[in-house]
Amino acid sequence: MTDSRINAIKNFVRAGSRVADIGADHGYLSIELATSGLATKIIATEKNIHPFEALSKNISGFKQIEARLGDGLKILSAGEVDTICIAGMGGALIEKILSESPEVVNSARQLILQPMNGAKKIRTWLAESDFEISDEDLAESGGIIYEILCAEKNPIKKTFKREKSPLLWKFLNQRLEKLKKVRNEMEKSSTAINSEKYSALQAEIDALDKNHSCHSNSISPI
Repeated sequence: MTDSRINAIKNFVRAGSRVADIGADHGYLSIELATSGLATKIIATEKNIHPFEALSKNISGFKQIEARLGDGLKILSAGEVDTICIAGMGGALIEKILSESPEVVNSARQLILQPMNGAKKIRTWLAESDFEISDEDLAESGGIIYEILCAEKNPIKKTFKREKSPLLWKFLNQRLEKLKKVRNEMEKSSTAINSEKYSALQAEIDALDKNHSCHSNSISPI
């Protein structure tokens, strides 16, 4: 059975795409893209030699997949791929990878990003780039709910998959709990309470509280 996180990422890939799977790990996403026939070419990358060797072994039977050893998008040329997938990394690292290779990024038509944390950093980077979030989804794996962001240039406006996801209520609830724990810790310090960080945190809590209330009327708790 395909991992729900990998499946959610795969579902954003357009048929016939040339895909870069950055930090491919064992190559499960690359293999899924190859076996499904969605991608005509996949470049699966790993930065370190031991993961690269494991990746190369796993994809050896798939002629559509090429393994490359190197750092982020630096080992790709502009125009080599249509779609860039970066999954399973922190938001700060994903932002760094994208920022360091502007020519490769700007030659792509689609970015599919799945941060393990720090999604806000990616959203900020996208807001300042030529890409705009065209769709979002949620996937649960190992009891953790992950955000998957799909960004394109001049996307068609539509309702995001995320808004119809049965995981949305649970995701909002988990996010609220996490932020409120941080707020509780900050409230132990008068300096922290008077900081801009605290104000921003409270604003996000208020927004999520409002969003959570709206969705709780239409989405049943899981």
